[in-house]
Amino acid sequence: MAELLTKREQKELLKIARSTIVAYVATGQIPPAGTTSKGLACENGCFVTIKQHERLRGCIGNFVSDKPLYSLVQEMAVSAATRDPRFYPMKSQDLDDFNLEISVLSPLEKITSVDQIQVGKHGIYIVKDSYRGVLLPQVATEYGWDRDTFLKHTCIKAGLPENAWQKECDIYIFSALVFGEQ
Repeated sequence: MAELLTKREQKELLKIARSTIVAYVATGQIPPAGTTSKGLACENGCFVTIKQHERLRGCIGNFVSDKPLYSLVQEMAVSAATRDPRFYPMKSQDLDDFNLEISVLSPLEKITSVDQIQVGKHGIYIVKDSYRGVLLPQVATEYGWDRDTFLKHTCIKAGLPENAWQKECDIYIFSALVFGEQ
């Protein structure tokens, strides 16, 4: 994953995400964006995370894409800023102090054993019936979780009992190239 985007492309993607959020909060419109950068035209899934005062302010993503990465980043940046149900939509006063993190995802891989999960490398996506929960790879590292705790919290996020991962859930893993403004 590390070779997916150059440092210059990562900075360009962060700039696109930031300018999109600022423009959307001000006008309600997603500004046109384009790039000549080959890496930003790939069709990987991504998540955009917004933090204010070191705390989560919004995080939305998509595992797959049929559009260029820079375009999906714009869409997810707007969603993280205005449609994350855990937070009120960002307003102009929220634009003074926020930081962005982008996670560019590998394809999902269904696993047959939780032993395949490498904490710090893999994110987890758990599915059971209509319940779904995802946690990005960096979440387990940020909180110092082991694999079982990571699985437990992914179940809780999905609205499932914390030990549901031990039963008939489909568990997928993915890796991510994670970069941010800080």
